[in-house]
Amino acid sequence: MPNSRPRPRRGAGGGSGAAGRDRLVARSLQSAEHCLGAQDFGTAYAHYLLVLSLAPELKDDVKVRPSFPECLKRDQYRLRVPQDQVLNTKGTYLPKRDKGWGIRDKARRERTGRRGREAGRGEGMFAKNAGAHSVYACEVSRTMYKLACDIVAANKMDTGIQLLHMKSLDIEIPKHIPERLSLVVTETVDAGVFGEGIVESLIHAWEHLLLQPKTKGEKGNCGEYGKVIPASAVIFGMAVECAEIRRHHRVGTKDIAGVHLPADVKFQSPAYSAVDSGEAAEPYTTEKMSRVPGGYLPLTECFEIMKVDFNSLQELKGLAAKEPHPLSIPAVKEGLLDAVMVWFVLQLDDEHSLSTSPAEETCWEQAVYPVQALADYWIKPGDRVTMEASCQDCYLRIQSINILHLEHAMEVIHNCTESRDSLSRGNEAELCSALANLQTSRADALGQTCVLEPTEIALLNNLPYHEGFKMAMRKVLSSLAPEKLCQPVDPPCQDTEMNSASGQSAAAPSTSDPFYVLDVSEGFSLLPVIAGTLGEVKPYSSVEKDQHCVTLDLISEANHFPKETLEFWLRHIEDEAAVLQRPKSDKLWSIIILDVIEPSGLIQQEIMEKAAISRCLLQSGGKIFPQYVLMFGMLVESQTLVEESAVQGTEHTLGLNIAPFINQFQVPIRVFLDLSSLPCIPLSQPVELLRLDLMTPYLNTSSREVKVRICRSGRVTAVPFWFHLCLDDEVRLDTSGEASHWKQAAVVLNNPIRVQVGEELVLSVEHHKSNVSITVKQ
Repeated sequence: MPNSRPRPRRGAGGGSGAAGRDRLVARSLQSAEHCLGAQDFGTAYAHYLLVLSLAPELKDDVKVRPSFPECLKRDQYRLRVPQDQVLNTKGTYLPKRDKGWGIRDKARRERTGRRGREAGRGEGMFAKNAGAHSVYACEVSRTMYKLACDIVAANKMDTGIQLLHMKSLDIEIPKHIPERLSLVVTETVDAGVFGEGIVESLIHAWEHLLLQPKTKGEKGNCGEYGKVIPASAVIFGMAVECAEIRRHHRVGTKDIAGVHLPADVKFQSPAYSAVDSGEAAEPYTTEKMSRVPGGYLPLTECFEIMKVDFNSLQELKGLAAKEPHPLSIPAVKEGLLDAVMVWFVLQLDDEHSLSTSPAEETCWEQAVYPVQALADYWIKPGDRVTMEASCQDCYLRIQSINILHLEHAMEVIHNCTESRDSLSRGNEAELCSALANLQTSRADALGQTCVLEPTEIALLNNLPYHEGFKMAMRKVLSSLAPEKLCQPVDPPCQDTEMNSASGQSAAAPSTSDPFYVLDVSEGFSLLPVIAGTLGEVKPYSSVEKDQHCVTLDLISEANHFPKETLEFWLRHIEDEAAVLQRPKSDKLWSIIILDVIEPSGLIQQEIMEKAAISRCLLQSGGKIFPQYVLMFGMLVESQTLVEESAVQGTEHTLGLNIAPFINQFQVPIRVFLDLSSLPCIPLSQPVELLRLDLMTPYLNTSSREVKVRICRSGRVTAVPFWFHLCLDDEVRLDTSGEASHWKQAAVVLNNPIRVQVGEELVLSVEHHKSNVSITVKQ
């Protein structure tokens, strides 16, 4: 459920200063070339983007590389389709998950196109069809600009639409456009409305590009002054209970596989940190709430957060300067307050609107503001959810979310004698002000704060994962030298108290050589601390961020580890790739833990190469975890996957010839899927597709054919797949399980296959290095 925008892999903040940046840039360029050679165009493109982000001065060098245009052309990430508008204020960006399929949102296109026809203006080609005299569209990405040129030419509109390869903020009159415009049509809105820069773009448009009223405030006939479509937006919110959001943004336990998490260590997700720190970063994540696994429970009625008039320059300019305004919303149901979800209604004109509500099936997700750092999340009817809303930094910010319990509200009303009458009339500002002084619900902010990605928080909440690793590690270490193991004490907190009272530690020092355990997990991992509880173990962690190291140190101290039991491997080496080497010149590892599956649901790049190195560094009887991986898949019918993977004909784009051009960027494999909530019909039982053995590579094969029997008639449109990570023959971790922090993926067929019950299809599975392809044969 993490925000779908691709994030840098572990190491993106590697090193310190310019040297660390240069090393990362060099590694990213090398990785891009490697991925390109393996025809993994999406990952290569992501590496190139990281290079350009870290080292903008290399943009000309990167752009002239022969591999980069090929990478753009065949990029597995679907790029944003350019919105050819009378004036387009949009640039190009990597989409949040499936946001790029907006071109296939028929209702949205029909409404916007209809308003263009009725007004004699409209989006790009719609506007030209409607009779607009001059149409201009701007696109900052060179690749998308060329794509737009091809689409316009294919629809025989290249003489009537002028495409500008630039940002709208850089357009000047008469340098680029001969005169001011009558209409700007823009869709620069994200799930949080303002996140794509619509406020800045429209301020510039009103000041420099749109026709002005003859007299200030005058409302003349259409054409005497400029207009914007959409005309305005109304932003709505709702407080919800949602277990899926909770497990990705709050650590829900104080004991993980025998490791106690101290009270002074607090975990937060980036969305919460951005809200409280005032950083110019998205203070929310996004979710398709209609598909969130397990659903959600509304705790309040829908409430209005704010309105904005896009046709008022004064209002647009004042939006970012406004002080946060308080909101106090009564609870209507009992439950756990997990998030405030937000959507909006775009008012295209006086008659037509477009809603991004979770009840509507559109391309937009909803903005989600997770609730964190409260002492008590339970809410019941009569209580109130309080918050502050603003548009600071041109982001919609919902902050200071809190619960005013009924008994506390009565106390506030009783004490606020001066405003008692106004409170009874519903003066929410007074109530919120009083609440701010009361400070009844927010937890103590003192202690170490550790910011983790949502997938990392979900990993901490994945108890079967940690228990499985603890069990498997104990079995391996016991087989090597059982006398070095600690006997487990349950519950772990009793162990802590006993050792504290006796002055002994959980893992007492010994004169004999310890076990050496190396964890090469991506991101934050508690596994080295868990390994340290098992006896005479010297665990090594490959976490890199200073706050993560400090947090693990505090957790180690709270569990009475001897000082410096836990080593941070990257503190001792310059090159991250050197993690896979001996702990000491004359020692080998007892256990090496590798991250095999990405949170997106795909196999990690170069994992087989890492496994080959790891096998050479194991002591006799030592193990790699997982020892082998099983890949499972099934046949399904899912129109949703079809429509989100490619433009389907011309119907969804109002008869325009767009599909052949956009589908050049068609995604062959969909990632970050939740199979438990994906709209689909299973047409077969799950089958084992592939085995990847990290300990005994001779068991691996590069290709395999699997027969699959059809158990339900329909159209096969996709092959979802997931993995079982086998730590040994008994301990397995299912990446599709309910507690899994991993998502799943699916191969989407170019041409659906109609099948009947009893038929058999053959799946051809090819494996090369870390890349797997699946072909369906009838």
